[in-house]
Order: sequence, then C-alpha cells, then structure tokens
Amino acid sequence: MRIATWNVNSITARLPRLLAWLESTGTDVLCIQETKCAAEQFPADELRELGYESAVNATGRWNGVALVSRVGLADVVTGLPDGPDYEGVQEPRAISATCGPVRLWSVYVPNGREIEHPHYAYKLRWFEALQKAVAADAAGSQPFAVLGDFNVAPTDEDVWDPALFEGATHVTPAERAALAALREEGLSDVMPRPLKYDRPYTFWDYRELRFPKNKGMRIDLVYGNALFTAAVEDSYVDREERKGKGASDHAPVVVDLKL
Repeated sequence: MRIATWNVNSITARLPRLLAWLESTGTDVLCIQETKCAAEQFPADELRELGYESAVNATGRWNGVALVSRVGLADVVTGLPDGPDYEGVQEPRAISATCGPVRLWSVYVPNGREIEHPHYAYKLRWFEALQKAVAADAAGSQPFAVLGDFNVAPTDEDVWDPALFEGATHVTPAERAALAALREEGLSDVMPRPLKYDRPYTFWDYRELRFPKNKGMRIDLVYGNALFTAAVEDSYVDREERKGKGASDHAPVVVDLKL
C-alpha cells in the first residue's frame, strides 16, 4: 500500500501535475494540504475518473485539507475536535478517515508567523488539540498515522542553516516540544530518504533560488503508531516533483507499507 502527503499550495494551480503524479506513482491514498479552494471547487470529479474518492475540509482561498483514496474512505471526521478558533474562525486544517486497513489524518498545522504574533500562540494551542484528538486512534488496534505539513522542523538537521532561524518560528523549543508531546501518544517519525543530497528536505521557498541551492526544510512529516511503522518498507521525498514550472514549494512524502 502506498500512502503519501503533499502540500500542493493550491489544488487548482497544481491539478494537472497532481493527476499525472497520482497516475504515475500508483499512490493508494494521498493526504493533501493547502487546497486553497472551497469544498464545492475541489476537483472530486477529475479524481474520481482516476478511481479516487475524496473527503474534503475546505472553505475558501486559504488553508484546506483533503484525503483522496482508491482503497475506500470510511468514518470521516472533518475538522479538529475541540480545536481552537483563530479570530473567531475554525480554520479547515484537519480531516481523518479509515482508508482500507489504515486510519489516517491529514493535517495542516498553523504557520505561527512570528513568535510575538497571536498566530504563534494559536499554533501551540492547535498542537495541544491535535494531540488530544489523535490519542484514541494512535492507541487503536489498526495501523494509524497523522501526516501533513506540520510547519515545524523537528531538529536543527532539518533546516539548511540553523543559525538563520534563530528567533524565528518553525524551530522554537515550544514548537519542537509540541511535536515531542505528539510522539508521546505512541507515534514515531517515519524518516524518508532523500532522492538527492544528504537530507530529506520537503519544502524549499520559491525565493532566492532556494530549491536549486537545496536551502530547504523538513516540515512535512509522517507520524505513525507501532502497527503502522512496523509495516513500512520504504519512505522517500519525491524531490523530482518540486522541479519545473508550476511546482508547489513542497514535495510529496511517500510511504510504502506491507499490509
């Protein structure tokens, strides 16, 4: 079974690449983040033509998550239960479903913006709600994983130059502690292999030629329970999909399971 996660940075802009990628890779389930569309604009018909069902949590031009599966979608939960609001709005940042033999969450963790910004405190509250929400699934009797854009680099090795990030979000002790607390629910980081260079970065900013210079970050993560990680045969960052005109600034992270 092949499962992947990908922040597409607008599914409308990325649709031709997305459809071609799904067809060429034979992915069974894809967790999508940053759809940047309303639910009624999600390309469910185009995906259905390739054999994929869709479960979507999206409300407009910002955020948005989805699960697309060709092995079934059952027990869908839209949104983060008891998740915090931001400026009075429950943002569309989480969705979960049972896809064949596995239970999966697709999440798009808030960015945090700046440490003094209200969005940073919101990010930490969102992590607390996520930890509580996934606890039962993580301890369940089936393989389980939470996948997505976590907007946190777990260690200094997950950014190209830690010195440049001092005093910035994505690397603060509080954010990394939130990831550690999530792992305490019985989850482990499924480390992908890079297709090039020595670090499996998943995100490269569009600015300053950061992709060709490999100035990246590993912020797209797969956290699985013991039943999930025991079935992992391979995992890699599909760096090739970050290349070329019209690419997202994130690359897909792919996990192959033997179930």
